[in-house]
Amino acid sequence: MFGRSVGGVVAAGVVAGVFATVSLSGTAGASGGSGSGSSAKPTIVLEHGAFADTASWTGVIERLEKSGYPVVAAANPLRGPASDAGYLRSVVDRIDGPVVLVGHSYGGTVISDAAVGHEDKVKALVYIAAFLPDTGETSLGLSNKFPGSTLGDAIEAVPYSLPRGASGNDVYIKPDKFRQQFAADVSRRQAALMAATQRPIAAAALEEKATKAAWKTIPSWSLIATQDLNIPPASQRFMSERADAHTVEVRASHAVPVSRPDVVSRVIQQAATATAR
Repeated sequence: MFGRSVGGVVAAGVVAGVFATVSLSGTAGASGGSGSGSSAKPTIVLEHGAFADTASWTGVIERLEKSGYPVVAAANPLRGPASDAGYLRSVVDRIDGPVVLVGHSYGGTVISDAAVGHEDKVKALVYIAAFLPDTGETSLGLSNKFPGSTLGDAIEAVPYSLPRGASGNDVYIKPDKFRQQFAADVSRRQAALMAATQRPIAAAALEEKATKAAWKTIPSWSLIATQDLNIPPASQRFMSERADAHTVEVRASHAVPVSRPDVVSRVIQQAATATAR
């Protein structure tokens, strides 16, 4: 995905993804997610990735809600797979009834961890141009497994301070490279807004090893963006095939939730319908 190590990027100068609640079943009185009755629809929980925010799901949310699904667009702290998954689990724990977890990009790593131990509640996992890591794998390693990512040349690292004198680096996509790298099939105006509001990811998060892989026990769906310059399509195919995921391909950039919300929402609804019970 980066074409080099995160450490190399930082030394010389990394994976696309707030708690914006659209509807929170059980705490906000959302209908359809209570799990009462066979016709109840699961709550769709959307997890964004790096360089994105919850607004990236707007078009998807509109379509899902129109079809009667309660939806939560969850914040992704983008600090590391384990801690981010812990935060997402706290969101899922507050929802009554069944859930479908959806992750875009690095958000796929997060849902793969967060769903473990919640198999009775999380009925399906949906990966949107996303990582499906196995235990011991990293986002950076999976990005570099196959050629095709140009993200390494489009990012910059910004140091930040941590308590007790420690420090880290946040990674951003350079604004002048954002549209070409991340959202080539999005209008220039919208891409400029996305660049200005992008959420950085901690560089360390991209080299943190996954410790859980929920796709081994929960039915999975995967949408592959064939014009993705962040996570190479070959990497997406490799992970999807390994997970035996129901897979759809679409000609789109990494920002496929923004550019093709119709396709994304359709895949999510397929997963929800197929696992309803």
